[in-house]
Amino acid sequence: MARGGRQTARELPPPLPPERRTIGQLVAESIRFYGRRPPAAVLIGVLVAIVNLLVFTLPRDAAFAVLPLAGGLLLTAAYVVAVSAISGIALRGGSTPRAFLVGFLVFLPFPFLVTLFVLPGLAWLALIGLAVPAALVERLSVPGALKRGFALARADYVHVLGGLAALALVVFVTQGVVFIALRAYAENTAQIAATLAALVASPTLFFGAALLYVDQEARLRSRSERRKERDADVPDADDADREGSPDAPRKSRPSA
Repeated sequence: MARGGRQTARELPPPLPPERRTIGQLVAESIRFYGRRPPAAVLIGVLVAIVNLLVFTLPRDAAFAVLPLAGGLLLTAAYVVAVSAISGIALRGGSTPRAFLVGFLVFLPFPFLVTLFVLPGLAWLALIGLAVPAALVERLSVPGALKRGFALARADYVHVLGGLAALALVVFVTQGVVFIALRAYAENTAQIAATLAALVASPTLFFGAALLYVDQEARLRSRSERRKERDADVPDADDADREGSPDAPRKSRPSA
């Protein structure tokens, strides 16, 4: 209760535009989209849960052989669904197969990089992963999408890598909490608990990765506009010789 008997509600600050969005706001927006797109979130969660199930059920040697292919296909499908949900672009369009192919190429080395350490895998996705939404949203060819994804990453690579790392950490913590709760109160096996935890927690990561495309595209466009403005302010090289210029050549006066 505020002074004078009146209640005052503290208003949250308005969200920053995509070109200036912070990593904290990226995570918050990802969670918000989770609640606003429940059908897409469920589909993403199911696809990731299948990958998690394969990890638990397959023998180690078979997992190394199957996961790069099956995991690449399933994780690509989850990412494409997230991009479609955020951008509003239907998956029936002609750019969907190209985006799927680009995503498969991007995710193909990911399982091997993650086995070394999580950070190399995230660094690879931050460097080239934005090619997937570029192919779907901008309807680019496979080479054009890969080139565009690299250009988008270079606009602010720290933001992309930091955003993916923060999202992965949030998902990891959430997944751990759900796993412990399911194991403690539902008497589930570790395999079922981990699969259900992945189903619940993973959509946040993919929604956030799709939002990173929006951020980086806005950053790249803003940088290009500022460069054009600076170029427009630079006088032409011929301005110094124009009439009225302080350095314009003077005509010699006739001698008396």
